[in-house]
Amino acid sequence: MIAEPIRVLVTGAAGQIAYSLLYSIAKGDVFGKDQPIILILLDIPPMLPVLDGVVMELQDCALPILKEVIPTDKVEVAFKDIDAAILVGSMPRKEGMERKDLLKANVAIFKTQGAALDKYAKKTVKVVVVGNPANTNCLIASKSAPSIPKENFSCLTRLDHNRACSQVAMRCGVSSDQVKNVIIWGNHSSTQYPDVHHAKVNLQGAETEAYQAIKDDAWLRGDFISTVQQRGAAVIKARKLSSAMSAAKAICDHMRDIWFGTKEGEFVSMGVYASGNSYNIPEDLIYSFPVQIKNKTWKVVDGLPINDFSRAKMDATAAELVEERDTALDFLSQ
Repeated sequence: MIAEPIRVLVTGAAGQIAYSLLYSIAKGDVFGKDQPIILILLDIPPMLPVLDGVVMELQDCALPILKEVIPTDKVEVAFKDIDAAILVGSMPRKEGMERKDLLKANVAIFKTQGAALDKYAKKTVKVVVVGNPANTNCLIASKSAPSIPKENFSCLTRLDHNRACSQVAMRCGVSSDQVKNVIIWGNHSSTQYPDVHHAKVNLQGAETEAYQAIKDDAWLRGDFISTVQQRGAAVIKARKLSSAMSAAKAICDHMRDIWFGTKEGEFVSMGVYASGNSYNIPEDLIYSFPVQIKNKTWKVVDGLPINDFSRAKMDATAAELVEERDTALDFLSQ
């Protein structure tokens, strides 16, 4: 029995993150090795010739589950009956650009895409927003798609989560799969709070609290946090381009966990709708929490003990998100 193809949309599809991402999706790393896929690639009109090149390459990969590739610059084509949307395309910050101007440009983009989701997509569609400012873009898209459940929207903080895991693993001299339950709280920005108070490291077969495994509180409360917060900038400085390979890998991890669920006893970080959480985070934000996922449904891991150090950091990133949201909603109402 061959499964029906699912329709997967990637926006900003001619860009460099998509270039790393599309191959992984098309070869079955995200939705499964035997799940046929129709890939829909959306970009702006000037990028269509580039998109044609990407389509040729996808064809030339000769991938068995890739049934069709549809390049387009029209939202009514792109969003039609889709099962999953990975919204990578956004207005990037240009040199000397105020964050406010960046927000204004992105509100327009994500209002349009939210409206297109509302009008054309399946109501069960799972939407992941990658384009920055990701949390606020995700909120705007969700508000512009009132007929799609808020729970179907999430934004990517898995790259930060993976960065934090990797830093802990390197520090302990283990591979990154031996580290679990790090948390990214808040905004996908330099105010995010990478938290390892609940993380465990597998050392020679024994699960050890991260703080005990590392035995260096000063590093964990100082350089570790700033390294994760500033990692994107460090990559740009070195490569002269923003993270693409690692971003694509994180998108795959995020979407695969939505599709297939998280492992028993483990949680991952994603930006989700902050209603009714036990951490006193203001409602009506997309905020990164630890979540567990089952049957394509996420649940915030509630009730973790939070010390004063963590509390201050969680509140600071929430304050930034509130300010971003209020600015964005002003633009939205104009």
